[in-house]
Amino acid sequence: MSIKKSDTFIIGISGGSGSGKTSFIKELKQNFSQEEVCFLSQDEYYKPRESQTTDENGVCNFDLPDSIDQDEFYFDLVKLMSGMEVAKEEYTFNNTKKNPDTLVFKPAPIIIVEGLFVFHNTKVFDLLDLKILLHASDTQKIIRRIKRDRVERNYPLEDVLYRYEHHVLPSFESFIQPFFNKVDIIINNNKSYINGKDMLMAFLHNRLDVKTKTSFIAENQL
Repeated sequence: MSIKKSDTFIIGISGGSGSGKTSFIKELKQNFSQEEVCFLSQDEYYKPRESQTTDENGVCNFDLPDSIDQDEFYFDLVKLMSGMEVAKEEYTFNNTKKNPDTLVFKPAPIIIVEGLFVFHNTKVFDLLDLKILLHASDTQKIIRRIKRDRVERNYPLEDVLYRYEHHVLPSFESFIQPFFNKVDIIINNNKSYINGKDMLMAFLHNRLDVKTKTSFIAENQL
């Protein structure tokens, strides 16, 4: 089904696990209101654990495109493009200590979608006006992955290393690396993404300023 493109500007941000997407998006969010930029993360669309594919050792593999409800993610993006709000229960990554919140996503002139597989999903890829990929060395990514999974998700070190070797790395090579020559911008994050973030922020502010001025002129010509 072909979706008619609205005047909403849609940016896709992806990168391997540990490339810094979550921190990058968090800092961007702090500089824009919900009315200016809507942030939609694939992390909220993971299927329940019982629906995940297991590997030959019976370990759930969350690093496959099918681990995410791709259809729901796509249709929620279309709703936002159409000016509709989207409500979604927060995905807590099997953290039994955390009660999930109800997240409300509001339509905005700019929508940023992020996640491991936003480029792999061809229906989403075709809607993107700007494609950005965060990249870091394997060493940096595994260090960040260990810190995140042990602290935030309380995973044992052996489990983290097993998943990285058997799930994370093969997924990166199959579903993310092929897009290195298809994206518009690659932001290197071995040490810091600050220059890339500042560049993107300047672009977003400029686009919002132009949008506001254009709307003002149009309203006053009626």
